[in-house]
Amino acid sequence: MKRFALTLLAILFTVNSALAVESATEERLDEVAERGVHVMPFDLERTLHVFSKTAQGGVQQVIAKDDADTEQIMLIREHLSQISQAFRQGDFSGPAKIHGEDMPGLAELRTAQPGQIAILYQELPNGAEIDYATENTALIEAIHKWFDAQLSDHARHAVPGHPHHLHHGH
Repeated sequence: MKRFALTLLAILFTVNSALAVESATEERLDEVAERGVHVMPFDLERTLHVFSKTAQGGVQQVIAKDDADTEQIMLIREHLSQISQAFRQGDFSGPAKIHGEDMPGLAELRTAQPGQIAILYQELPNGAEIDYATENTALIEAIHKWFDAQLSDHARHAVPGHPHHLHHGH
C-alpha cells in the first residue's frame, strides 16, 4: 500500500498543466459511473485508471488502490483482457455504453483496419494495462482524444500518466 501511495503521489505531482484535462460536470460524472457499473466489473472506488499518452498512442492502466486486494486485481485483469480482445476486433461497444456513441476519438478508432493499432494486454502486479500503438497519426490523435474523454468522464477515478510512461517501449 505504501508503494502505491508513493506512486500515486509521483503521478499527481509530475503531471504538468499542459496534460491537465478538465473534468466533466458532477452530473456527467455520476451518469458515467452509473453506466460503468454495467460494463466494468471492478469497484471504481477501489481502483484507479491511469491514461498515459505516448508518441505511438497510449497506455491505459487500471490498478487496485490496495496491492493486497486480490478480488479487484482479478476483476481488472479479466475485464482488460476481454476488452483488449474486443478492441482488436474493432468492437468498442464497451466504451460507447459508458461514454456515449459520440465519445471523442471513438468513431476514428472504429474505422481502424485489423492490425492497424497494436493492442497489447499485460498484467501488472496490482492490475493490468493495455498498450495502444500505431504509426497512423490520425489514429494516434484519436487515441489521445479518447484518453482525454476518459480522463474527463472518470475524473474521480482516473489520472493522467506521468512522463515515465511517455517513453513506454514496444
